[in-house]
Order: sequence, then structure tokens, then C-alpha cells
Amino acid sequence: MHDTYAEILLPFASSPELFERYTNAWGGLRTGMLMEHLDSLAGSISYKHMLGPDVETLGHINERGFYIVTASVDRLDVLAPLSPVRDIRLSGIVIYTGTSSMEVAVKMEALGASGVEDTLLLGRFSMVCRDARTHKARPVNPLILDSREETALFSIGENAKKRRQSLALRSLSRVPPSSTEAEELHSVYLQYGQDNGLSDYEREWMGETHLEKTMLMFPQERNVHQKVFGGYLMRLAYELGFANASLFTRSHVTFMSLDSISFAKPVPIGSILRLTSQVLHTTPPGELPAAVHVGVQANVVEVQTGREQTTNDFRFTWYPDDDASVRQVVPKTYQEAMLWLEGKRALKMGDQIRGERQKKPSA
Repeated sequence: MHDTYAEILLPFASSPELFERYTNAWGGLRTGMLMEHLDSLAGSISYKHMLGPDVETLGHINERGFYIVTASVDRLDVLAPLSPVRDIRLSGIVIYTGTSSMEVAVKMEALGASGVEDTLLLGRFSMVCRDARTHKARPVNPLILDSREETALFSIGENAKKRRQSLALRSLSRVPPSSTEAEELHSVYLQYGQDNGLSDYEREWMGETHLEKTMLMFPQERNVHQKVFGGYLMRLAYELGFANASLFTRSHVTFMSLDSISFAKPVPIGSILRLTSQVLHTTPPGELPAAVHVGVQANVVEVQTGREQTTNDFRFTWYPDDDASVRQVVPKTYQEAMLWLEGKRALKMGDQIRGERQKKPSA
């Protein structure tokens, strides 16, 4: 396991030029760019696991006989403010292997003169290996565990995979909501879903929170498979979601978590990509910290027919900086109601995970 470790150092404290490249309009860091690096790092770690720690270049995919893609991002949770005045280290390691899949744990740390000062972010990427010729699943190298700590990390990765499978079986696209969820949804309908004199400052219909961006995919953003780099898509989705959360709350927002990403299909070079964002859930009035859960869907548009295919589905959570209650986003249709409940589930899980990690940080 330890042979798969890799890291990237971003010396913000000592390099004004680097800081200038990553700074945002509020003097902080462009989180979407850091996500782009984390996706690239997870891919590099996965290839390192397959090729061995001494191999320095990937070469041609067809010669290697396999390729690796990001299947999903389990979570990325912020545990401390992302400050640009300190050097930051991004690191990761393969913690679990299945038949053709790998779980890569990633970490973002702030460094000081005496070493690590804060763990800023923790998360996991799920990577899969494919045969370069048939594009079918290809077995990955098993992990050799050399210590009690590595065995514990392997167990974390194994449990994460099982939890992801369990959540997929409980998805609202497969099974109906629980009785408790149905009651909560009905309560929101009674309070906010009827014409009872509520103002736009108290609620907003989910269908009216749409924000979208359409753009061409250029070869400068390609990966080794000659498709659009997944990390670049993560950055685009993050920035659109941030804009939507800011407009909805009418304030600057702070990123708290990437709750999930699914990669359904690759995005071809030269295609037209439509990113559509929507506010899916907000915390109840008076509940602090207030949170806004946003979904971003990426679709490739076929020019000749106008037909669209979904390639990626992103879910993010932000907190408004003024720590005030936010308007309630209210679903109108059954489909929107299911998205609203999925957002509620995501917020609940995020609170649980951040609480557990802050009590006892893990790798």
C-alpha cells in the first residue's frame, strides 16, 4: 500500500506568482482548481499502483494494454478553512482494491515551519481499470498490507465501497421514500408549497433556481485517453454551482463538501457540453449552520439532433458566510420532490461524516 503514495506541494506562502494563479476574487483559493489537481493525483496514484513505484512515465495506453478512469468521487469534505497564506500539500494513497476497482484516499494539508498544521480536506475517489482494446473491466493488482495501520485503511476503503453499494440500492430512483421522509416532504408542502402569502424572500420554487452554461470542449483539456479531463469538468461544475448558491443566498458562500460525483460517460473532444445547475435542498429556517445543497448535471449535446446524454452528475454543499437563515427551496413536481429528499440525505450524511472526522481524524 505505501508504495502507491504520491503528493503535490503548492508553496503558496513562498511563491507570490503561484498564489496569483490560484487566488479568487475574495482573497481565498480557487477550490475548483484544487479539485482538478486532486482528480489528477488520484489518477496518477492509480497508475502508480498498476505500473509500480519506479515507473516515471505512462507512455501509450495501447502499449500498456489498459487505462484507468474515475468512476465516482465518494466525498470531499472540508474540515478547516482553505487559507492561501500557508503551503498546501495534496497527497493520496490506494487504500482498497476490488477485482477491477481501486479506492484512493486523498488529503489536503496546510504546512507550517514545524510540519502539518491542519488537515483541510479529506476524500475518496473510486477508480476503475479497463482493457485498452475491449474496454471491459480488467483486474487490478491486489494490495499487500504491511502494518496494522494499512489493514485499518483497507477496511475503511472496503466499508466505503459497501456503503456506496447500499446507498445505490436505497436510491430514490429505485425505491420510494421512507414514511418519515414522506411526512417531512408533506410538512414542507403544507408550510411552503401553497399560496399562503409567502414572499420570495421566504421561499423559491426549485424549478426557478436553474442556472446553466454551454461551451465547446477543446483538445487543450484532454486526458491520456483523448477525452475531456474529469478534473476540468469538476472545476467547471464547482464554479457554476458556486455561482448558483451565491445568487440563491444573495451572499458569498463557503464550500463545505463535494457530496458525490458520478461519471456515466466520457466527454469527447469537440463536443458541446451543457452544464445545468439547480438548488436541491436548504436547511430549515433557524437551523444553523445554514446550508445550500446544489446539483450540477453535465450533458453532451448532439448538434444534428439536439439530443442530450448525461455524462456527469455532481452534488455540492455550501454555507452562506453571514450565517443567516436561507430561503426555502420548494419542489413542485414529484421528480423535484425526490431531488429535494436526496439533498436532505446528503446534508445529513455530510454532518455525520464531518462530525466523526473532527472527533477522530483518519487518513
